[in-house]
This record gives sequence, C-alpha cells and structure tokens, in this order.
Amino acid sequence: MVQLERMKTKKNKTDLSIIIVSFNVKKLLLNCLESVYKSKPTRSNWQVIVVDNASTDNSISEVKNKYPQVEILESKTNLGFSAANNLGVQYAKGKFILFLNPDTLINNSAIQKSLRFIQLNPRIGGLTCKVSLPNGSLDYSCHRGFPTPWNSFCYFTGLSKLFPHSKLFSGYSATYLNISKIHEIDCCSGVFLIVRKQAGDMINWWDEDYFWNGEDIEFCYQLKEKGWKIYFYPEVKITHFKGSSSGLWKTGKTKVTKEVRIQSTKSASEAMRIFYKKHYGNSFVFFRMLTLLGTSLLEKHRLLKIRLAK
Repeated sequence: MVQLERMKTKKNKTDLSIIIVSFNVKKLLLNCLESVYKSKPTRSNWQVIVVDNASTDNSISEVKNKYPQVEILESKTNLGFSAANNLGVQYAKGKFILFLNPDTLINNSAIQKSLRFIQLNPRIGGLTCKVSLPNGSLDYSCHRGFPTPWNSFCYFTGLSKLFPHSKLFSGYSATYLNISKIHEIDCCSGVFLIVRKQAGDMINWWDEDYFWNGEDIEFCYQLKEKGWKIYFYPEVKITHFKGSSSGLWKTGKTKVTKEVRIQSTKSASEAMRIFYKKHYGNSFVFFRMLTLLGTSLLEKHRLLKIRLAK
C-alpha cells in the first residue's frame, strides 16, 4: 500500500521531474534535496518526488518540515529500487525524468546543463553526468559497457586491468574511452540518469524482476535495443557517497547493519544471474559458465568478509 502525502506541483509546464527513492538515509536525503534546490534556476519549474521505501528513521517527517514543496509517496513496504521508481513515474509530469540517488550532492549547474544537452539531442534516450566519489575519482558504474560474456571474462580474469586502453579487453570498464569528452556509452548507473519520457515509455520503465542492483544495466540495455542512445556528459559532475544504503563501499556515509550488507551482496549477484538468463542464455557455454562461476565466487567472498567482520 502506498500513501500519497503531497501533490502540489504547479499546473504550468514542468521542465523536469526528479525522482528520488529513499530508504533510511535521512541526513543524506536532506543534504541531497538542499543541493538540488540550491542548483535550481529561478525560472525553472522542477517537480521533485521522493518515494520512501518504508523508512524507519523519521526521514519523511523531516522532509515535510524542511521541503514542503516536495511530493512524497510513502510505501508501507520496501518495494525495491525498480518498483519504487516506477511508482514515481506514475506521478511525473515532465517530458524528462531525472532518477537521482539520495546519497548524492549536486554540484553547481549539473542538472540544468545535463537537461539542456539531452533536450538539444533528440536521439538521446538517457544521459548521465560525471559521477565522482568523495575522493574525486570516477564512480565506475556511471561509465561502462554491458557485462557480455566476453566483457565479463576479461573483467574476472583481470585482462581489463592489464589492458585498460584496449577496447577488446576493457569493454566492461570502458576505460579505453576518454572520460573528459562527451561521448556515447553502453551503460550508466541509476545514481544520476536523465531519461526522455518518450524513451522510458517505450521500454515500460524499470524491470521489476530486479529488486536492488542490476536494474540500471537492464534499463540501458532496453533503451539501446529500442534504438536510443545513452550519453556520458562530463561537462558537469555530482558527488556520490556510494554504499550508503548497501554498506558495500567505504565511501558510504551511514552505518548499515550486517543483515542489509548481506542482502545487498546477494541481490547484486542475483541481478547478474537474472540479466544473463534474460539476454545471454544461449551464449557460448564456456564464457557464460565462467561468468556465473565468477559471480558466485565473488558473492561467497563478499559474504564471508561481511560475516567475519566485527
């Protein structure tokens, strides 16, 4: 069951709908919203929707108090990332929708410049900017290729690190591409993703077979299948405190329970299995089995580390 708290968007034209899915990250969510509104041009009409996945940290009441203009959708259960985004889409009024993680900070004019670029290029269905980790390095998830059997083989065997500038061997990490220049990519993350509503409607938005992790790869794959382009726009950037919800990255800004970290690890591995079943079930057996084996071994390694941690 979903409780609709607020729908106060002005009736005039909406330039952009921003959907933020939140789960127990109150401080980060408030900081994210502050950065969004600070970066908003005076004349722009942005619709901001927060979809809360049954948080227990009092985050929604804080948002209501500090940002009454935000439209809030409260779910009584944790819907997962895909289903929660799809819920937000139902209420989105803009021709463009920005999916934004709550553990991010918008730097200067990142949103409006990214929006302007996709508006001027009608064949672009999805666009991301440079997503930086707190130390300034690139969050690899915002700039990558698809985990094809060959790309995954090179990734798990270390060939991609040995030959980072080779398109043949670094297809998944896409390190052969110049990240200082605007260019087309295969895949980005849902951390910061502006989507043309026309394109999203064509693929029926987010695949709810994915609960948490992997849904952004599927989303990009479906857009490309329909002939849409996905672009990396490094003229602007945001900061991502990666791992704040999952606890799997040291860059996270919240304390995450061991149970949540275990759930996230299992979900990430299951997402890879779902993706392979959907798209590479008939691929070359050796590479497919090697990838699935690598996924399982990585999952077991991560789970062991979590369980042994104090």
